[in-house]
Amino acid sequence: MSAAEREPVAPQGLDPGSFRDRGSRVVTGAKGIYRLLGERAAEEWKALSATKFYERFRSAEQVVATQEADLSPSLRSHAGGPWKAALRHEAVPFVSYPYEWSFSMLRRAALLQLELLDAALVEGMTLKDASPFNVQWIGARPVFIDVASFERWRPGEAWTAYRQFCQLYLYPLLLDAYKGVAFQPWLKGSLEGIDPADFSRLMSWRDLMRPGVLVHGVLQARMSACHAGSERNVRRELRDAGFGSELIRANVRRLLRLIQRLTPRRAASAWSDYTSQHGYAASELAQKEQFVRRAVMARPRRLVWDLGCNRGFFSRVAAEAADYVVAVDADQATVDLLFGELERESHGRILPLVGDMADLSPARGWRGRERKSLWDRGRPDLTLALALVHHLVIRANIPLGELVEWLASLEGDVVVEFVTKDDPKVRALLRNKDDQYADYSREQFEAHLARWFRIAAREELGSRTRILYHAELNRR
Repeated sequence: MSAAEREPVAPQGLDPGSFRDRGSRVVTGAKGIYRLLGERAAEEWKALSATKFYERFRSAEQVVATQEADLSPSLRSHAGGPWKAALRHEAVPFVSYPYEWSFSMLRRAALLQLELLDAALVEGMTLKDASPFNVQWIGARPVFIDVASFERWRPGEAWTAYRQFCQLYLYPLLLDAYKGVAFQPWLKGSLEGIDPADFSRLMSWRDLMRPGVLVHGVLQARMSACHAGSERNVRRELRDAGFGSELIRANVRRLLRLIQRLTPRRAASAWSDYTSQHGYAASELAQKEQFVRRAVMARPRRLVWDLGCNRGFFSRVAAEAADYVVAVDADQATVDLLFGELERESHGRILPLVGDMADLSPARGWRGRERKSLWDRGRPDLTLALALVHHLVIRANIPLGELVEWLASLEGDVVVEFVTKDDPKVRALLRNKDDQYADYSREQFEAHLARWFRIAAREELGSRTRILYHAELNRR
């Protein structure tokens, strides 16, 4: 199946009954992804589509390709109307969320948001939202997808999304850059991000001298506390005082400079140098590469998952034949290095994500339908699980049978590597543990595989402690 024939996915990763934006709604139609617009949203779209900056960013493929569409009776009937217009969006290959991104991915998305806002203000428009959920990725290229977030700027209006930008972009980045604390668990735990008061509590007195902490963090928290019970109409006061767009642009430019200079404090890890520490002889690595390539090319592959991808060596092998590859690893530093390489190459077919294989992203939000689980955003035709099984079974205590059953639940084929107890890597995992893994054996593993899959190919590497399997799902 070609990329053009790919089943479309709602760009925001939302259930078609998306409700958070009262003026528009994203739905999946027979011919793609549609955004339905109410009367005011339709007027804002008309203003946006006439601007030069929108055409510039759209031509650079930094804003989702969008066309006006006929408002058919089936579209008009969706709840939440009455709808006045419809737009059709280009489908996103695979939806991801900010708690699955590396530091550099969140930073790059933040810069895109700020660049769009700065350009919009020049032509009398603004962004009412500043959520990273409004950015998706085509490989390593960020794409802004929520065109309904643009609206005409009204004289005297402040940037209403400033606090949201801080909570979901700036504070997570500062927390990682200044304290070495991963932001992914914070954003996974709270879809609204990090509250200014919580961020301030995490910063020491010495941190107040660091760029951005005092102005955007501590002072904002104090202002929020002061106005919490106030009946003041701050928006009206700003308008009456002649608040201008240049003041917003000055703040945006300061944020741009600040974020451009940020770097992750945890720049390296034990796994980020895996390319020279993987433990394979050159001949074994070549053997493994050829095995994976044959499996990927055995049939057309629309979507491949590479779980435990590390620096993406086998993701690249899979991308030679597959339409799209989602490369997932638990180590943020490693994923960040992979993203940097893909960005420099302008690679558009591999999406790198941060994810713990024993705790992949669940469904989140209202009724568990706003943000979908990883496996509900697009099932893979093929899953690569290379040098992964022993980590999940021995380190994370996942029962071997349940692990194989989960792989089968993804409803695709697998290329999986089993590493025996005689292997140095497994012996290292067991060194300080009681060996309670009597069922961890090649024979048991193959028996579990046979329950769900047909083993199409099996190959031992030269060490004879590592066995590769290409297993095709039993499709009853």
